[in-house]
Amino acid sequence: MTPFQLANDVQAQLARVIQGQEAVIRQMVACLLARGHVLLEGVPGLAKTLLAKALAKAVGAECRRVQFTPDLMPSDLSGVNVFNLHTGQFQLHLGPVFTNLLLADEINRTSPKTQAALLQAMEERQVNIDGTDHRLPEPFFVMATQNPIEHEGTYPLPQAQLDRFLMKVLVDYPDEEQEVGILRLHHAGLDPHQLTERDLAPVASVEQVEACAVAIRQVTVEDGMLRYVAALARETRRLPRVLLGASPRAGAALLTCAKAMAAITDREFLVPDDVKAVAKPVLRHRLILQPEAELEGLTPDRIIEAVLGQVPVPR
Repeated sequence: MTPFQLANDVQAQLARVIQGQEAVIRQMVACLLARGHVLLEGVPGLAKTLLAKALAKAVGAECRRVQFTPDLMPSDLSGVNVFNLHTGQFQLHLGPVFTNLLLADEINRTSPKTQAALLQAMEERQVNIDGTDHRLPEPFFVMATQNPIEHEGTYPLPQAQLDRFLMKVLVDYPDEEQEVGILRLHHAGLDPHQLTERDLAPVASVEQVEACAVAIRQVTVEDGMLRYVAALARETRRLPRVLLGASPRAGAALLTCAKAMAAITDREFLVPDDVKAVAKPVLRHRLILQPEAELEGLTPDRIIEAVLGQVPVPR
C-alpha cells in the first residue's frame, strides 16, 4: 500500500461517520505518516474526539483516551509499579500512554508536571518508570485537543511543549450542507461513542502505516526546495511584528510534513505547493507575535500568508 492509497482509503472511510473536515483529515494523515503528533483546536461539539477514534479504527490501531484534569498525575499516564502481596514482588501496571494512538483530551487542563511527562513520551517515544526506560509501541501518535474559548482553570502549554507537536490543526464549523449531513447520520442511528464495523472498518494495518512512513523518506527534494524551506523559516525571524520566529527545528518539521503531503498526493518529488499546504498547521503554534501586533488583530496565520507571499518560489 502506498501513502496515496492509504490516505484516500482512510479519508473514504472517515467520510462515513464525519461530514466535511477533508482538509483536517488529510493533515492528520500526513502528520501520522510523518511520525509526528497533532494538536487539534476547536470549540466543543466539532467531533474532535470522534476524529481521533475514527482515524485509529481506520488504520487498525489501538486507541486510548485520557481526559486531562488538574489532578491528573504523571503516573496516571505512564503507569506505576505496584507491590504484589502474593508474590512479594513489584508488578508493573502500564498506563494508557502505552498505545498506538493516545487521545489527550483538553490537554491544557492538566498541570505542567503532567504535561512534561507527556513531553518525554512524545519526543523520545519512551517513558521512565522508577528509573527504567520502557519503549512505546510503534506507531505512537498523540492527538491532543484544546478549547480556544475557555481559559479558566487551564494551564497554557509552554512553548517547549507546543514545539513537540508537528502540527496544530484548527477544526472549524461545517458548512450548511455538511451540517445537514451530520443530522442525517444521527437520524440514521450513528452512535459516535460506539463505532461498529457497520459504521467504520479498518482499511489498513499499523504495519502498513509504518511502511508508508518509511516510504515518505524516499521523496526526492531538490536543493532549491531545501533553500525555499530555509528561506521561509528565516523570513519569519526577520519580521518586526514577530517576537519569536520559526526555529531550525520548525524548518525541519515543515520539510517533513511537506514530504508527507507530496507522498499522499501520489508524487515522488517535492514542489512548492506541498510546502504551502502545510505551512500554517506546522508554523502557527511556533510563532509568537509582538503584543502590539496582537492588539492590531494580526494572527500567526496572517503572518505566514505574508511570508509565503514574500519569499520567491523556486522554479
